Amino acid sequence: MAKKVLVVDDEKLIVKGIRFSLEQDGMEVDCAYDGEEALNFAKEKEYDIVLLDIMLPKLNGFEVCQQIREFSSMPIVMLTAKGDDMDKILGLEYGADDYITKPFNILEVKARIKAIMRRTSKKAEQVENKKIVVVGDLKLDCEGRRVYIAGKEINLTAKEFDVLELLVFNPNKVYSRENLLNIVWGYEYPGDVRTVDVHIRRLREKIESNPSEPKYVHTKWGVGYYFQE
Repeated sequence: MAKKVLVVDDEKLIVKGIRFSLEQDGMEVDCAYDGEEALNFAKEKEYDIVLLDIMLPKLNGFEVCQQIREFSSMPIVMLTAKGDDMDKILGLEYGADDYITKPFNILEVKARIKAIMRRTSKKAEQVENKKIVVVGDLKLDCEGRRVYIAGKEINLTAKEFDVLELLVFNPNKVYSRENLLNIVWGYEYPGDVRTVDVHIRRLREKIESNPSEPKYVHTKWGVGYYFQE
């Protein structure tokens, strides 16, 4: 089946170029030119990846990302202005999985998209044989990629789930931020270790009753993070 991509940018020439290039690779591409249109597309269809510009009419990229995260964990890549670290960090805060800096080379965009899709499909294959893991109040449904705390479903982003799953299946093993970045995001990921810190903090806010005194995801000071059974 063709991979489905949603491209969101108010610069029509950029959208046209990305669409043409991705369709050449056999992908199915939908295009949106403002935040509201993007949100409507995302509600109607589950995409393999969403390329989402930050500066959009009606709803900005952060708002779109945040609202998509209320109903889906589809991978979202923010298109951010060159060198604007705050945009990158904010994108991750709102639930984005990755970012690409403008101006970009279309070959780089395609390589990043394919890398994310490979990791997503590889994850899906890996969890097929795994069942449900229960630790205290935490229940991890690997096949459905769902997490429950005390019976209530917690909505995690794709990357938050990937981090938690890795830690849960390797209890008490301490992963450095660099290790987590390489394993979960991939060696070709150009981001830095702050990406990991943001995701760990968001994960704790969602699964821990008291994030400052975590029960599940712990910090080994000066070393990294680990999951305690």
